[in-house]
Amino acid sequence: MAQHHVERVLPYTPMQLYTLVGDVRRYPEFVPWITSMRVWNEHVEREGVSTLDAEATVGFSFLREKFATRVRRDSSGEVEKVEVSLLAGPFRRLSNRWTFAPHPVGTLLKFDIDFEFRSKMLDMMLQANFDRAVAKLIACFESRAMALYPPLTAARPAAAPASETSAFPASAPAAGSAPA
Repeated sequence: MAQHHVERVLPYTPMQLYTLVGDVRRYPEFVPWITSMRVWNEHVEREGVSTLDAEATVGFSFLREKFATRVRRDSSGEVEKVEVSLLAGPFRRLSNRWTFAPHPVGTLLKFDIDFEFRSKMLDMMLQANFDRAVAKLIACFESRAMALYPPLTAARPAAAPASETSAFPASAPAAGSAPA
């Protein structure tokens, strides 16, 4: 069993970071160990809240696995959040939660992850490097944000502009289709 909590203040709007984390189809473009992503069952629960199921293929030098998760994206409240729960895969337990709260210089990002592999050997191997793995994951998202968005300056407000309302592409690929 491994749990980890990360907090960072980043110079981007909460909506920008929420959009980045919530766009799971794009993960293979910037998270090096995610080699493919398949998305299905995408639907809107209510305004500002959507869910989808996603299957990621991950590859490391010694390991290649697939796992499926349910991703819930919620921008309906004062704090945007993305929550992920396990559907299937090599884990006994997997959940993570990203929150994005306004901060005077951008966004307070909080990331929590809790997981346990079914295989004790895999669990022990990953736990030995878990802090480093989480730091690398967060660095992937920070680098992607830097590539996509100009950083906010101290003079700009941290809140998202009114024009920044559509967080995800209007049309999703058909169920079972390959990621864009």
